Order: sequence, then C-alpha cells, then structure tokens
Amino acid sequence: MITLRQLEFALAVAKHRHFKRAAEDCNISQSALSLGIAELEKQLDTQIFERNNKQVLITPIGEEILTRAQRIFSEVNDLTTRAHSHQTPLAYPMTVGIIPTIAPYLLPKVLPALRTQYPSFRMTIIEQQTERLLEQVRYGHIDTAIIALPYAIEGLHTFEFWAEDFFAVFPKDDVHAKLDSISSNELATANLMLLGEGHCLTDQTLSVCEFDRTEMKSSFSDASLNTLIQMALANMGTTLVPEMALNQLHLQNQNAVAVPLAEAGPHRHIAFVTRLNYARVDDVNLLGELFRKAFEEAASTDKS
Repeated sequence: MITLRQLEFALAVAKHRHFKRAAEDCNISQSALSLGIAELEKQLDTQIFERNNKQVLITPIGEEILTRAQRIFSEVNDLTTRAHSHQTPLAYPMTVGIIPTIAPYLLPKVLPALRTQYPSFRMTIIEQQTERLLEQVRYGHIDTAIIALPYAIEGLHTFEFWAEDFFAVFPKDDVHAKLDSISSNELATANLMLLGEGHCLTDQTLSVCEFDRTEMKSSFSDASLNTLIQMALANMGTTLVPEMALNQLHLQNQNAVAVPLAEAGPHRHIAFVTRLNYARVDDVNLLGELFRKAFEEAASTDKS
C-alpha cells in the first residue's frame, strides 16, 4: 500500500535533487528515506529516480508520477483543513510563513491583539525568503504566507492588508539626514547597501528607484537588514527600510534618522498568499483584517 509519507519523501527528493537534504527536510534519517523511496518504487513497479554518487535524476515516468503525487499530497492537506473549516474562527492551528523583511517588524504590532482576541489560536511561524515560502504554500507544507508585493505569484490567491513606503537610514550628523525626502539620484551617490539575491525588498527597491541591477553589483550584501541598518548608522552608507520598521529603529537607536524616499508610493504592498483551493480563506481574511487594524492603531500611536 502506497502511503502519504512515501509520497512526501519522493516530493522532497524531487525538490532537492539530493537524498541527504531531502531527509533533513523530512526530519528522518537518509537510510529511512531511501527505504521509503525504494518501497514506493516497488509498489509502483516503476523507477522514479536515477541516482549515483553525483546526482539524482527523475525518469520520464517519474515526472508524471510526481506531478500526480503533488496533487494528491496537496488535496489531502486541504481535506484536513476543510474538515475543520466549519468550526469557530481560528479554532484550528495554522502555519504561517513570513519573509525576513516583514516578520520582525510585523509580529510585535499584531501578536498582542491576536493573543487578546483569540487566546486559544495556535500559530506556527516560518521565516524564509519569498520564493521558498511560495513553494511551501503550493506544496501544502504551510497554510499561508505573508509576503511583499509586487512579486510573481501565479496560481495563488492574494489578500492584501497593508501598503507602505521605503525610508533611507542615516545617522543624525549625515548631510542627507537633513533632507525632507531623498531621490533615487541622491541614493545612488550615498553608497546604497542592499540585501542579497532572493530578497524581494531588493528587487522592489531596484524597481522603484529604476536602478540597473548590473550596475549595482557592489551594493548587494549577504547581511541581514538589521546589520545593514547598523552599518548605515556607522556612516558606511545607507539602506532602505520599510515603514513598519521605523518605530523599532527609533526605539533602538536615537541617533537614527529615516528620510522618506521621494519616488511615488506605496513602494510595497503586504499580503497573505494561499492556494487557490485553500479551505480556510475566512480565517486568512480574518487575520488580514486583524493585522490591518493593528497597523492602523500602531500608526496612530506613533503620530500622537
């Protein structure tokens, strides 16, 4: 009898093209994963993978089997959530992915309200880059993800709940700190530091400012946004931060000045993404509304 666990193993190998990394993803030993794949191939009387010491290849029939396996795996996950969709709001646990340039700034604003209004709701947070989160949403490994738009999200639903602008960070004694706003041309001369490949904040910055990626190679860094902020405050250049980060920035460093980007906004939109057939859309909409109100209250408090 073919099991869902065996299908999960096969999908993990197809994703990573590597047995060891697939085993780590499934939280089992490599030998146990290999046995599961071997048993699946035996049950199907078909070879799904070609493997040697250097690479893992998918056979032509394996491609078809994995496509169907993915469909089955997602349907089973959605079947479980649909069975609970009739319950009271947020009665069932949810796994939510959030990108690194949103998670540390969004969670302090929304979690207190969430805990107050829905104290029994259990939410697991996964923090990864956008492409990885979208992959997990599509595979049914997580319920939903919070990402920044614009971004290519074919085949998924979006539920936008916030929009915001970008700000450049400077120490108080920097000449740019006295500006009412800063243009793309001025940023280009201020040693702009950007996050590395895979971060949508970088892609959105390049798009908003109309920068040529090939001309900005020296600006990319593998550091986190918080590290880039600290480098900017040490007079090593500047970086752009989302509006939701401003409150924490000022609380943590009184020397920080955030200058709004002159280019027309909003510069990014914050949204939940789900599968097209996801059963708990009402819960996602509820979270989006709760998060929106929390942001509005935080913005009102900051202005007072």
